[in-house]
Amino acid sequence: MVKNLLNLFFPKVCYACNNLLVDKETYVCTDCRHNLPVTNYHFNNDDTVKKVLYGRVKLEHATALLRFHKKGMVQQLMHGLKYRGYQDIGEFLGKWLGHELKNIEAYKNIDAIVPVPLHKKKLKKRGYNQVEKFGKEIANALDIPYIDTVLKKTTATQTQVFKKRIARWGNDNEVFSSAKLDVLANKHILLVDDIITTGATVEACANELLKANNVKLSLATMAIA
Repeated sequence: MVKNLLNLFFPKVCYACNNLLVDKETYVCTDCRHNLPVTNYHFNNDDTVKKVLYGRVKLEHATALLRFHKKGMVQQLMHGLKYRGYQDIGEFLGKWLGHELKNIEAYKNIDAIVPVPLHKKKLKKRGYNQVEKFGKEIANALDIPYIDTVLKKTTATQTQVFKKRIARWGNDNEVFSSAKLDVLANKHILLVDDIITTGATVEACANELLKANNVKLSLATMAIA
């Protein structure tokens, strides 16, 4: 009865299409779930994500769960996650990708998850890092630590999601710093982020993480644009 009353006054809607969810549907309706543009990169040993960083960062493995298209369902999800407080989207995508990665041999030797951080001003304004729940769910699936204390973003930049590609290429002033890197020594780290576009953010983070002694680096993102 309580559940029915809550649904009456606060109906749950699909984060992708905004239609009402029915019983047993969570976050995304069945139709949208089946129509989301999955990449299957990690199943097919596809190097598309690695090629974005080719010649800049050495990655052991790299994948993205979904393809980002302008005005598509994935853009709707990312917008809800980053600007409307729908943190459940990160949890949903993290559980999805984590369930898939734990059954893939290439990802079974990952030792820890490290998220791309937000600048403290943006974190204060938004109230959360949109990558946190995504990363924690993957960490839970792989049964490894989630470490968010080694990377800090030291410059505040505008969001990359809705910029034109040529403008994103010109935005190379993102600066990150690192601390307590000894906790990563001799480990295989999975860096996680929401969307990879030009790879500038990942490259900046990787340059810091690779300062750790004998560290290996892989990458997982919610989407690729």
